[in-house]
Amino acid sequence: MTNPATTRTRLRAGIVAALFLAALVAISVQAVRLHVFKGAWLSERAARQYERAMVVQGKRGAITDRNGSPLAVSIDSPSIAAYPRQVADRRAAAKQLARALGRPQRSVFKNLDPKRTFVWLKRQATPRQAEAVRRLGLKGVDFITEHSRYYPSKTLAAQLVGFSGIDGQGLEGMEFYFNASLKGGEKEITILKDALGRRFEGAGMPANLSGGNNVVLTIDRTIQHIAQKALESSVTEYAAQSGMAIVMAPSTGEVLALAHYPFFNPNRYRDFSREAWRNRAITDPFEPGSTMKMFSVAAAIDSGVCSPSTIFFCENGEYRIGRNIIHDTKSHGWLSLQQIVKFSSNIGSVKMAEKLGPRQLHDYLNAFGFGARSGIACPGETAGSLSNFKVWSAIDAGAISFGQGISVSAIQLITAASAIANDGMLMKPLLVRAITDRKGRTVQRFSPEPVRRVIASHTAATVRRILKTVITEGGTGVNAALEGYSVCGKTGTAQKIDESGTYAKGRYLSSFLGFAPADHPEVAILVIVDEPTIQSYGGIVAAPAFRQIALETLTYLNIPPGPDADRLRVSRGNRANG
Repeated sequence: MTNPATTRTRLRAGIVAALFLAALVAISVQAVRLHVFKGAWLSERAARQYERAMVVQGKRGAITDRNGSPLAVSIDSPSIAAYPRQVADRRAAAKQLARALGRPQRSVFKNLDPKRTFVWLKRQATPRQAEAVRRLGLKGVDFITEHSRYYPSKTLAAQLVGFSGIDGQGLEGMEFYFNASLKGGEKEITILKDALGRRFEGAGMPANLSGGNNVVLTIDRTIQHIAQKALESSVTEYAAQSGMAIVMAPSTGEVLALAHYPFFNPNRYRDFSREAWRNRAITDPFEPGSTMKMFSVAAAIDSGVCSPSTIFFCENGEYRIGRNIIHDTKSHGWLSLQQIVKFSSNIGSVKMAEKLGPRQLHDYLNAFGFGARSGIACPGETAGSLSNFKVWSAIDAGAISFGQGISVSAIQLITAASAIANDGMLMKPLLVRAITDRKGRTVQRFSPEPVRRVIASHTAATVRRILKTVITEGGTGVNAALEGYSVCGKTGTAQKIDESGTYAKGRYLSSFLGFAPADHPEVAILVIVDEPTIQSYGGIVAAPAFRQIALETLTYLNIPPGPDADRLRVSRGNRANG
């Protein structure tokens, strides 16, 4: 017989055993639940504590000029990151990091919020910043190698080249247009940390990540520098708002220089306005003014309606069409077609357009490329504006013949002029010569591309002879004359339209468009100066810049002076208008 004490002992032992058994069952059930049913969730949550997935790119390809000089390159750059939960003293760390990185302490402290597992402290840090942070030796701070974009030529061709963002994506210019070719291969990597904050072996930038291809432009950095220097001088001297200059090889359509002023530095693009970034030679339409006369005259001669000696009465400076009165800057009586161009007579141009007729004028201007995009490999190209001749009023054909009521882009204007220089053959403007791989092997080549014949070869030669007279004594373009070389050209002084749609008093676009040497043109050059305040005539404001660009470019290209060279010496004080 069992005594009561033994019974109680066994009962207690049973209870304890039951409790242990229940605890064991509960633990087993929880273990099964966590490992079987919630295993993936727990693994993911744990991984978030020590893993950071990020997409990395191979090195971005370079952008170079036609001779291989780099305009945009990618360099290795350390980026500084932090794992806030591993930072022991957030306030002290924020103070030290802020001093090393040149950032506000409050901003760094906010970044180190322990609710976040990973934060960037400084993407693409400078070597000085990276070294300063390394010396701190802070736990929870990491260095990850990325590629940053660098523009060694700074402001040279900046609006054309454009820039890319911190993530290696092209944002403007050729960086944007050829982003797919330039960017390297992409791969998602996982940055792993152990409990002590040490990176696991093998994590980081993959060694075999492919780089991007290179883009070889048609521009020549020397000619680009020449154009930028002359443009800056002209805009500054005449207190203008801005300017553009383009140099083109007429026989191929290759753009040798495409310049804008004011400049901007793509290494610090955020310090400049969006207006400064824009490639206005491609994107912005404007009324060209009297430079349009060279194309109207070409149409009149090629159609057989006129010859250089055809004469027109220029009404002594005023010509009424309905309610409108056309004016010339100087009073003229009878002028030949050649003299209309030389003296830049608006009235003579209107009378010539009346003889040519709206349909033929429209068709020729359209054939020269106005009113349509050229298809140049550059983002944001404008088509300009050339309305259908059927909707023209009595004044429209005449106004369009001397550059009002039509809008063009700078690239359209110089491409059309190059057709006259190229014996009447219009070429597609070319900005890129080739795309090459990392070893310099050609992936894709871009060749000169004829578009169409606009005028006959003999018409082009006749128009060139007429345009040569613009540079002679009494012509509006005497300030463009080159010692040792013959020049063809045309001045332009276009009144700008304001926000209300009317012509603004005192606001002009001054330009000079021409090519040299006259009989065998090697370069076509367009200079546009926007809103000069000291003078307004293209023959005074833009022609000297054309002369400087032409002379230095022809010398650089080793093009010898010709026997038909201009002998006229002119000073910058010589007055000309148009």
